[in-house]
Amino acid sequence: MKSITAIGATIAVAMGLANLTACQPSTSNATAQPTTSEQKDILLKVPVAFATTLPALGSPALWIKDHLETASGGSVKMKIYEPGKLVAPFEILESVSSGKVNAGYTTAAYWAGKIPAAPLFSAVPFGPEAPEYLAWLNYGNGGKLYQEMYDQAGYNVKVIPCAIISPETSGWFSKPIESPEDLKGLRMRFMGLGAKVMEELGVSTSLLPGGEIFPALEKGALDATEFSQPAIDQRLGLHKVVKYNYFPGWHQQATVFELLINKDEWQSFSRTQQSLIETTCMASMANSLAEGESMQFTVMAKNEAENGVHIRYWNDQMLDTFRSTWDRVIEEEVQKDPFFKKAWSDMEEFRTGYDRWEKYAFLPRNG
Repeated sequence: MKSITAIGATIAVAMGLANLTACQPSTSNATAQPTTSEQKDILLKVPVAFATTLPALGSPALWIKDHLETASGGSVKMKIYEPGKLVAPFEILESVSSGKVNAGYTTAAYWAGKIPAAPLFSAVPFGPEAPEYLAWLNYGNGGKLYQEMYDQAGYNVKVIPCAIISPETSGWFSKPIESPEDLKGLRMRFMGLGAKVMEELGVSTSLLPGGEIFPALEKGALDATEFSQPAIDQRLGLHKVVKYNYFPGWHQQATVFELLINKDEWQSFSRTQQSLIETTCMASMANSLAEGESMQFTVMAKNEAENGVHIRYWNDQMLDTFRSTWDRVIEEEVQKDPFFKKAWSDMEEFRTGYDRWEKYAFLPRNG
């Protein structure tokens, strides 16, 4: 039984960990790094996968930019490029790896077609909430495995977890969904491993960037969608087209976002510059979590009172169906890719240990 009081604890811990990089695996290698006196100023040209007008989803890129420049005294600067302005969202990984751009801000689930294990480092159905995810990434083996994933797949990138949000909504529908039969035949935008669950239930899924969802709904190319949290979905105008908003977000109880930096560029930075970037990203994870948590309830109230939205909680049959289907999906996925199995097994081992703490430490959410 998980408690939202854990969120506050996470923020306090994260903001206080300026020395976190000492706990991370060393990024040094045979290439000598410049000393602080030898370091050159850095300009990271950062295409982003999410519009910076989307709170807690795209806005962290601007927060990172401002705080990194201030903390570094101008030694490290970022230039942010909105989605599609420099690189298309689904091309960021390839572009950073090849050196076309030297950095990018996105989420690993977008690379599921290239790297099967990638969604494990973004969001997992019935998976860890934000505090547990942060614990695995920073003090378990999650961070090491995250970098290993890109290395073994042949991508020339340094990955830094750089933002996180708490649960998303489960989706927006044009009609009530009371039983699994109601899902069959729907065309729905869905991300990550949760999409495989929906496909097993008869839903035709596609992964569209945020800016393409509203037009697809409006034109009838989509019947339903999930995207993010209520305050983010409101900016996309989803409530204008589909009126049934379901919770809880079983498919994404937390979502991690990444800063990718070309590895050759990364190795040319001084250790001071590297540490500033890593520490700013850790602070950003606390800030993005707090930002997202601060604004959902007011948007939900407005959706009901003014926008004609019906906020629904999945009935027990639906949640049980999602869970049992996910259990089948994950059994199949671990057999398809060795690294997926390695990362999943490690996450599950960590979560089994965490369950003991969680069982005794937190008050029941509905208590």
